[in-house]
Amino acid sequence: MKLTFEDIRENKEVQTYLQMGNNALGVIGFTEHGFAHAGICAATAAQILMQMGYDEHTITLARIAGYLHDIGNCVNRASHAQTGAIMAFQILKGLGMDPSDIAQVICAIGNHDEGTGTAVTPVSAALILADKSDVRRSRVRAVRTVATDIHDRVNYAVYTSGLSISPDRKTITLSLKIDTAISAVMDYFEIFLTRMLMCRKAAEFLGLQFQLQINDTQLL
Repeated sequence: MKLTFEDIRENKEVQTYLQMGNNALGVIGFTEHGFAHAGICAATAAQILMQMGYDEHTITLARIAGYLHDIGNCVNRASHAQTGAIMAFQILKGLGMDPSDIAQVICAIGNHDEGTGTAVTPVSAALILADKSDVRRSRVRAVRTVATDIHDRVNYAVYTSGLSISPDRKTITLSLKIDTAISAVMDYFEIFLTRMLMCRKAAEFLGLQFQLQINDTQLL
């Protein structure tokens, strides 16, 4: 059965698990991982593969993986990629998705976390790039934490972000504008260097060179 992205986004189970995961992470002080993040990752992953010329079906699988990738947070932040992959398997199997498509989605979800994953398929590579590039002020839940939490400080300092692909030049560039009065550029590297290296490998899997620009200066 060929499921659509709308089938997944409107599914009650998916909505419930995403909401619970986001609520749980809020209690322990993590940035937003709810519907906004899921929607942005879905759209960005799909856009990456679209611009790289992949077929519509593969693009849809990337969109679905992008939306589902963080449902494991409703169990625990630790090992949430693997837990989320198993949860997604149960949901998608119950909805009648073809096993070959389920395999693509759960492989991407299980490989999206920098602690244990890496790009092994086009869908997983697109998800990694979409997930790690979602840095924005609106992910910070409370302004009062900006002074004491480096993750919140870095996210809050980012007032413009964008991911762009140049197929001709074979590059994919994450461009950020950071208010250095709020957070130093070095703070970004302190917490995101591992993620940027993961993005570089994901880009290479797609035949691209990953670039990072902060305040119009190319740093990677």
